[in-house]
Amino acid sequence: MADRPMLMVIAYDVVRNMVRARVAAVLEDHAVRVQDSVFEARLTRAAADRLFARLRGMVEDTDSIRMYAITAAGMERSRVAGGAPLPEDGEYWIV
Repeated sequence: MADRPMLMVIAYDVVRNMVRARVAAVLEDHAVRVQDSVFEARLTRAAADRLFARLRGMVEDTDSIRMYAITAAGMERSRVAGGAPLPEDGEYWIV
């Protein structure tokens, strides 16, 4: 069975400005910023694991990185008001 992409929500709380900027830069390469410290991306489990490991290696013990997987059922119950729309399930982005 193929590793299908799933919506991942990544949030961080990083104390030091320089580290926070590096974390944001990495996330901007892989995800869409939906709040100051919250990103969304469609990632396979393997890609999510690699991204999380990379981010975890960048932060300090006092910092926090969280990654949540949203299932198809969760997407059906999700709502958005303002900002970027919820990402579509597909191989493309509409910008």
